[in-house]
Amino acid sequence: MLKKQVTITVLLIVLFSVFSCKDEVLPKPASYLRLDYPEAEYVNFENSTSPFAFEMNSKAIIKGGKDGGFTITYPKMKATIYLTYKPVNNDINKLLRDAQKLTYEHVIKADDILEQPYINPSKKVFGMFYRVDGNAATNSQFYVTDSIKHFVTGSVYFYAKPNYDSIMPAASYVRNDMQRLMETLKWK
Repeated sequence: MLKKQVTITVLLIVLFSVFSCKDEVLPKPASYLRLDYPEAEYVNFENSTSPFAFEMNSKAIIKGGKDGGFTITYPKMKATIYLTYKPVNNDINKLLRDAQKLTYEHVIKADDILEQPYINPSKKVFGMFYRVDGNAATNSQFYVTDSIKHFVTGSVYFYAKPNYDSIMPAASYVRNDMQRLMETLKWK
């Protein structure tokens, strides 16, 4: 009787071990933080002292700077868009060179710089939008002008170490807002 119980127990252990084992145990893949941002709602921004108006994200905070410039901050993303205004005084070529130089100073850290021309003859707004890919200090910049009186530059900076992979969702969100700002800009 004891021999029969031992035999049945051994047989059950062997059966359980054969049928309970899987081929291979795989570790779970690393998880990534999912960053979802609310869909952007745009509002018109117009200031009595500024020679231009534009649309901006309603969740952003705007502050007037000196000489017609503005800072638009995104506190949750630790990002700021800096807008600078300069009047054109027969120096359009210098202003264009300075704006392009500012963008191409990031070529050391950038993987790629994509240029996207912007032309809106009905509003007399002409410019260039730069998308800077890689670990550069800024990932988006632009300039717009009417070539006669007004010149505006914009750039975004994050208050974090420039690691493109980790800030990419926020960078894409702010880049879209910046492009919308540029495309809706109009002179007064």
